[in-house]
Amino acid sequence: MHPIRVLVVEDSIVFRELLVQNLSRDPAIQVVATAKDPFEARDAILAYKPDVMTLDVELPRMSGIEFLRKLMPQYPLPVIVISSLSDKVFDALNAGAVDFVSKPAVSSRKQLEDFIRNELLVKIKIASTARIGNIKKTVMMQGQHQLNVKGNDLLVAIGASTGGTEAILAVVKEYGTDIPGIVVVQHMPPGFTEMYAKRLNDQCRIQVKEAKTGDRVLPGHLLIAPGGDMHMHLVKVNGAYQVEIRKGPKVNGHCPSVDVLFESVAKAAGAKAVGIILTGMGGDGAKGLLAMRKAGARTIGQDESTCIVYGMPKVAYDIGAVEYQEKLSKIPERTYALLNRMRQ
Repeated sequence: MHPIRVLVVEDSIVFRELLVQNLSRDPAIQVVATAKDPFEARDAILAYKPDVMTLDVELPRMSGIEFLRKLMPQYPLPVIVISSLSDKVFDALNAGAVDFVSKPAVSSRKQLEDFIRNELLVKIKIASTARIGNIKKTVMMQGQHQLNVKGNDLLVAIGASTGGTEAILAVVKEYGTDIPGIVVVQHMPPGFTEMYAKRLNDQCRIQVKEAKTGDRVLPGHLLIAPGGDMHMHLVKVNGAYQVEIRKGPKVNGHCPSVDVLFESVAKAAGAKAVGIILTGMGGDGAKGLLAMRKAGARTIGQDESTCIVYGMPKVAYDIGAVEYQEKLSKIPERTYALLNRMRQ
């Protein structure tokens, strides 16, 4: 198997050279070219045909986001965006990037090497397996779903990773204010989850916020687990659902972990929940979704044809955790159908 051919697009000479040196140490990676701006990058793509491109958001002559918007329709390519703490990363993901990493504020060379080895290299390898043809806008009609009965005894739990920011948006923008409370884990670095929550809040009819301990899970509201070193747990207090954010070690390599959330949902909500697992690499969430199903919950997995990375939903399906496997565009309709059945 040939090494993953990588194009590095970065305007800082120092950072660019450090990226090249450290990426090249991995035998699975071959840096075939570098570029300091989108025009050089375009030429390098045509000349070297890389498997994956790393792309700085802030570039001279043309922004990385504008470049993505021009590039992806003509030359679809797995792209990992390297960005400082900014909501521009979500514009980049919307424009077609597979994933992003947060540019480190390093004080030593070792910190930078750790960042490249533990974060960027992992993302590049995942991106090389991504189904770029599935990075496209999902057009759905809003307002076509309705619950027959209102109440707060049910809830929806969603987990996702690579490709999940756009997949989650595609699903939850279809939910109306009648939807039961929603809890979400999306693998994301600290700081970005709050910005992502605000972005969802601006684009959806439901209310969205980054979760904190004590937040109640209310109809028409979505709580997203904060990125960092904490897990989100669902608990039931005085007959009402709420969340607890607790520090803990990584589970399946992730913190927050989808498995941790789903397993807590299985215990607290049992048959009163719908679990949804979306695009992502690895197996985080599969065991938790199985625990939910065994507790009586209804479960949905995104199908292979619409996943950017068919990892998490595949593992969940293979172990029997997925009751219904659906195209991304069909998940909202299935959610409402299951909720209505649960309320009869």
